[in-house]
Amino acid sequence: MDLFSLVIIAIGLSFDSFAVSVSSGIIKSKIEFTDALKIAFFLAFFQAIMPVIGWFLGSEIETYAAEFDHWIAFGLLALLGGKMIISSFRDSSMSKPIDPLKLPVLFSLSIATSIDALIVGMSFGLLEVNIILAVLVIGSITFFVSMFGILFGKKTGTRIGKKMEILGGIILIGIGIKILLEHLMIH
Repeated sequence: MDLFSLVIIAIGLSFDSFAVSVSSGIIKSKIEFTDALKIAFFLAFFQAIMPVIGWFLGSEIETYAAEFDHWIAFGLLALLGGKMIISSFRDSSMSKPIDPLKLPVLFSLSIATSIDALIVGMSFGLLEVNIILAVLVIGSITFFVSMFGILFGKKTGTRIGKKMEILGGIILIGIGIKILLEHLMIH
């Protein structure tokens, strides 16, 4: 597989991370640069490491994982998105929005957005793919896309406030629905 194809795959895989990053920037409009780096690193790390795991697992497990991976991603994203939407309707003094900097939340978001990368990695195991190059390309692109998404969310979120928290929740639920529908329509 050539570099151009890897870049296109990496861009496609980074869309979900971009949406999560925008949501994170909305939620944490006063986010520090080091915190943005943390979020982007987690998203990029999981997006890059999942193809490696998939590459090792190979094609035999693909059928088994493909039966439920979309449900896991949908469940995690719907849960987090729903919590964001619900918290946006609460009194701001009582509301405690999802904190994308908390490790359990960040871990859940990172896994949910990278499950497709696991399946891509399984296909890499069947093709002649330089997995080290794939990891570097996927990780780098996801990192930069995530940093841009956080900045975008931060800039737009401060102007629009609670409506952006609702939008962020809808985005997360939408990603979950997209993943679910893609897999249900294929199978």
